[in-house]
Amino acid sequence: MKEIKLSGKVFSGQGRGEKFLELPWVREQIEAKLGFTPYNGTLNMKLASESAKRRKLLEKAASMKVCPAEGYYSGIILKAFLHSLECAIVIPEVKDYPEDVLEIIAPTNLREKLQLKDGDEITVTVNL
Repeated sequence: MKEIKLSGKVFSGQGRGEKFLELPWVREQIEAKLGFTPYNGTLNMKLASESAKRRKLLEKAASMKVCPAEGYYSGIILKAFLHSLECAIVIPEVKDYPEDVLEIIAPTNLREKLQLKDGDEITVTVNL
């Protein structure tokens, strides 16, 4: 299995990921495709410039999608690991979504579990 490592810094988002993950149809698809129930919130990562370039490979390699209900956008999901914790990358398919941002979901609150704060450097390993 091919892996891509992406590095960047933790930052606080606007809470949109939390609202999205509360939607029943989103939770059901994530549970079915990834095998875990997501924590209600995402860990936001601002990618370093080299990692932002590699992120484009993820969009081409994407094998799973969250298919939207009417009025919502789809999103690409890829299994990943942060440290040794199972997680997934979500890339919303939204026009003008920043190319240097990743949203990470997991069964647990990653920020609390790994004691992360804004500005902390992290590396996520994405399985293709």
